Amino acid sequence: MTNQDEHFMKMALAEAQAAMDEDEVPVGAVVVLNDKIIARGHNMTEMLHDVTAHAEMIAITAASSALGAKYLKGCTLYVTLEPCVMCAGAIAHSQIERLVYGADDPKKGYTLLNAPVFPTKMKVEKGLLQEECARLLVNFFQEKR
Repeated sequence: MTNQDEHFMKMALAEAQAAMDEDEVPVGAVVVLNDKIIARGHNMTEMLHDVTAHAEMIAITAASSALGAKYLKGCTLYVTLEPCVMCAGAIAHSQIERLVYGADDPKKGYTLLNAPVFPTKMKVEKGLLQEECARLLVNFFQEKR
């Protein structure tokens, strides 16, 4: 992964921090097209009283709106936590070209399915700034206990 990938993941981390500041689970996402952020999102499930308001869903909706299209061809989604099954389905349907995520989610991540979720041509890369991404989540849940 490149320095530019790190830059975009840091922007996703800033979104995760915004979620934490709003007492939401700190997960953030950005959608990038042609080296430019076209959409951002962070968890908003508490504020919106909506279990589907995950960072990825917010970012995908914003990106579709920005492009005026339902498919996000050529886009990369950077997200601080491994997507859940719901978000993985939305990512697959949106035809995002590349997914980059930070921390694994051993409790609710899509890889628990042990079945292919994404099209074979979609690139998936994990572990970018994994420690920073995981630290935000650990700190958030420690404060809650």
